[in-house]
Amino acid sequence: MPRPAGLDPDAPLSLAYLTYRGKPHVGGQGIYTRHLTKALVDLGHHVEVFGGQPYPVLDDRVTLTELPSLDLFNDHYPGRFPAYWEFKTRYDVLEVGVFCTGQFPEPLAFSARVHHHLSKRLREFDLVHDNQCLGYGIAKLEEKIPLIVTLHHPITRDRMLEIEAASNWFKRRSIGRWYSFVKMQGKVASRLPRVVVVSENSINDIHTDMGVPLDNMRLVPVGVDPDLFRPVDDVDRVPGRLITTASADVALKGLAYLIEAMAKLRADGHDISLTIIGKPKPGKSLDLIERYGLRPHIEFVSGVTDERIVELYAEAELAVVPSLYEGFSLPAIEAMCSGTPLVATDGGALPEVTGVDGETVFRCRKGDADDLARAIRQALAQPEARARVGAAGRQRVLERWTWRRCAELTVEQYREVLAMPQNVHKLQANGRI
Repeated sequence: MPRPAGLDPDAPLSLAYLTYRGKPHVGGQGIYTRHLTKALVDLGHHVEVFGGQPYPVLDDRVTLTELPSLDLFNDHYPGRFPAYWEFKTRYDVLEVGVFCTGQFPEPLAFSARVHHHLSKRLREFDLVHDNQCLGYGIAKLEEKIPLIVTLHHPITRDRMLEIEAASNWFKRRSIGRWYSFVKMQGKVASRLPRVVVVSENSINDIHTDMGVPLDNMRLVPVGVDPDLFRPVDDVDRVPGRLITTASADVALKGLAYLIEAMAKLRADGHDISLTIIGKPKPGKSLDLIERYGLRPHIEFVSGVTDERIVELYAEAELAVVPSLYEGFSLPAIEAMCSGTPLVATDGGALPEVTGVDGETVFRCRKGDADDLARAIRQALAQPEARARVGAAGRQRVLERWTWRRCAELTVEQYREVLAMPQNVHKLQANGRI
């Protein structure tokens, strides 16, 4: 006889966790997946992750079931067209068909694959947790098994900023078509009984942009591992060293403004350098690096351990988050938790996350390279203020955001969803109670 699952507040849960793109070092996909699932297992729950390429890095106790896509957007050959022998299922045909219309196909194709797979395994799980895929297959799956989704921020903001940054009408039209999946995500999210959101700012934006009812959303902030991201006493900070994280060269992340600010500061005689956690990719930022002659002063770092990333933070005098918009910002709280003083914009949820200017962060205006240069200049000139802000920033994180607390709050949402009358019927039909 199966155990009573979510109806027993003390019973461990069997969870199917979905991530259509689990890139190991990207916040809302890989890092959230890795640390939340580990924390859920620490609490005694069973977690199986279902993912597409690039596959996430997981704790040894977490099972990974690979649902491979055609991997059309891998790092080596992004936007490739597959050979005929790669087509093995109708979902591969769906993926390429959507791609040929100029749209991003992964959320829809993954949702179809995972619906097909999990529909045959409903008796094994109490609940499905979707990490911002929100394809139509997710909505179909929710009809069969209790389901919850994490929506980090509305991708509508990515689309808006990319269109604003486009240089001509043709490119704006192409970007709009590429982001067509956002309409699907809004429709699916609006149908789900519970959407977990990582900040108050994101709750308001998701409601405004995607029409998700406020009553269906709950705030569950993400976390950080304070034992990993901590001050490192035996590493000396490099004078003038800045550090930032750039998972992709998109307008949303504001890397171009940081490069422009760096060029201004160096032109004024400041000997500064920049470490970028991420891979260099063709785009506006690389073009600016070449234009301003900054290549000798900028280092891209990727594929390193978390411990090395902590050392890189310890080597920097300032961490910088230049984003135009953030739904939360894991890089911000990781930098703060490491004790590295942070310069951050006022984009999206960043003021909510990073706190008061001059106390836990050095604030600047989003999309303003001059103001970003000002904030960096002032912070570099005040070593006592940097030390104070770095220490206060870590304390702010310790008081608010850990992965264990994130997991505990997430489980509370699981229990609430499982207790909904329609989901009790699903559990009964699936033999879970």
